[in-house]
Amino acid sequence: MCRALLYLGQPVLLDHLLYQPDSALVRQSYMPKMLHLLNLAGFGLRAWDPGSHSPASPFMYGSPSLPVFDRNLKNMAEKVRASCVLGHVRGVAYSTTVDISLQNVHPFQFPGVPLALAHNGDLARMSEMKPLLVPFVHPHFLPEIRGTTDSEWIYALIVSALPDPRRHPTREELLAAIERAMEILRAVRAQLGISLSSSVNLFIADGSQLAAVRYCFDFGCYATDDPARVHEANLSYLSLWYTLGRGYGMHDDGLGNKEWRMSGGTENADSIIVASEPLTRDTSTWVEVPEYAILHAELTGGAPVVTVRYLD
Repeated sequence: MCRALLYLGQPVLLDHLLYQPDSALVRQSYMPKMLHLLNLAGFGLRAWDPGSHSPASPFMYGSPSLPVFDRNLKNMAEKVRASCVLGHVRGVAYSTTVDISLQNVHPFQFPGVPLALAHNGDLARMSEMKPLLVPFVHPHFLPEIRGTTDSEWIYALIVSALPDPRRHPTREELLAAIERAMEILRAVRAQLGISLSSSVNLFIADGSQLAAVRYCFDFGCYATDDPARVHEANLSYLSLWYTLGRGYGMHDDGLGNKEWRMSGGTENADSIIVASEPLTRDTSTWVEVPEYAILHAELTGGAPVVTVRYLD
């Protein structure tokens, strides 16, 4: 499945998230450490820079090609600093039936909507679910669903549940919209009798806040009774981690070696990174996001305020 990351805090060079660390996001497309599949179906990015023209609008980049060979992305990453970042490398099943296209590249963001979303997971029998989800999507957004992914439908459900999708939601409005979308998915799955393991790890940002969801419907229920045929990805791709601190970058480890890490500790934190797996070799400052929970962060007085809400 996919790999994704979120960043919120002091402006950081995109290169320091996407390329330079030991397990940078682009490296995870071909060498993930907590996944047994490669992520070969494209790369997408939203990056908000408060010093840029029209700071409320993010830099947008997307390509269905492999990011490790993308010179345009590398050149941009070496020049752009951002205070909020949402990045995603797409992984799909190895099948000729899968659609690899720009329309299916995450993150998803409808025109005029501040919120953007990326997804790591796979909703079972999504083609059967779509007709039953239509009544819960605002009519204005239905024509904006242009791809074939379950992820874009999850995004449409969340923005449709917001009081006003065209403004930045409050923390409570965003969390309530996520919970409402999960309730709808749960109800539709029950209506269709779907009881297969289906992951919904979500990465959400609007430039001033982020939310990360670690969730799985019917975890442990698979289409086969033979444990030997359970795909390894079902056991490992639900990983989700975060780290708080300051001074994210290359630091001396005290032994004359330099390595990428977040320093300063949580008490003095000015930044947060959330990722499918830790970006740095030193994982001592990374903490797992609880299962069946939403992690939310926003900057208050220059420091990230983090809350965790558990889901049913």
